[in-house]
Amino acid sequence: MDEKDEREYEHELVIITGMSGAGKTVAIQSFEDMGYYCIDNLPPKLLTTFLALMKQSKKRISKIAAVMDMRGGEFFNSLIDALDTLEKEKSVKTRILFLDADNETLVRRYKETRRQHPLAPSGLPLDGIRKEREMLSELKGRAHYIYNTSKMKPRELRERITEEFSLSSSPKFSINVVSFGYKNGIPIDADLVFDVRFLNNPYYVEELRNKTGLDQEVYDYVYNMDETKTLIKKLEDLFDFIIPQYIKEGKPQLVIAFGCTGGQHRSVTLTEYFGKYFRKKYHTEITHRDIRS
Repeated sequence: MDEKDEREYEHELVIITGMSGAGKTVAIQSFEDMGYYCIDNLPPKLLTTFLALMKQSKKRISKIAAVMDMRGGEFFNSLIDALDTLEKEKSVKTRILFLDADNETLVRRYKETRRQHPLAPSGLPLDGIRKEREMLSELKGRAHYIYNTSKMKPRELRERITEEFSLSSSPKFSINVVSFGYKNGIPIDADLVFDVRFLNNPYYVEELRNKTGLDQEVYDYVYNMDETKTLIKKLEDLFDFIIPQYIKEGKPQLVIAFGCTGGQHRSVTLTEYFGKYFRKKYHTEITHRDIRS
């Protein structure tokens, strides 16, 4: 891990990439609003050349954000080689922001905008999405940040980017604790997933069925189980050990998900508890993905 001080870098480069339709336009606009020098659809082969020009410029440009995606066609295949070259560049700190969304969301967005997918210009959008996901798998594995925008509004994406990349301070380690229901699928951007369906389900208690873990009665019901208290103690010990290790290895964010059947009661209670627990030490966001509004 590179332990260089942030101030030793002459330039910071954020590469914005990911699935077509996942929000790269909103992302590049957000970086522009924060004062980054922004380039849309930069061919990867020109990346190192562009950085060399930036270094020679009389007007110092230290913060750069560049969108690189499948619109670059055959040029996009050279991005991995360009990243390998940048890793050897001691004066540039490079971070990759990968934007993703589930297939259903991407198909809906394409239908709403009536756009054609760049990898399936005359075919079904889903065919292009599947092909693009396969082609981007290696790049996603190298990403420093992965945002799943399926449930995000443009405003929420802008706020998250601003929080992570604001010029006023270096990005801080953050935790997002997420509750979800297994019947709706596991969050694809979760780093750690805990199944709490073994706890007694408040759904089968008539007076609690239509409430959620945000209601005190449900929270108390779940929290006061002996099994819950034992689980919390063991998880606190686990988190107290592994989170500093993640920070030590340079991980900027951690998504911890708690799942129950419907995402209404047990997972919400555990998410609320650990959201408050983590806030004592880290910047923490709480997301209840499937809770009824």
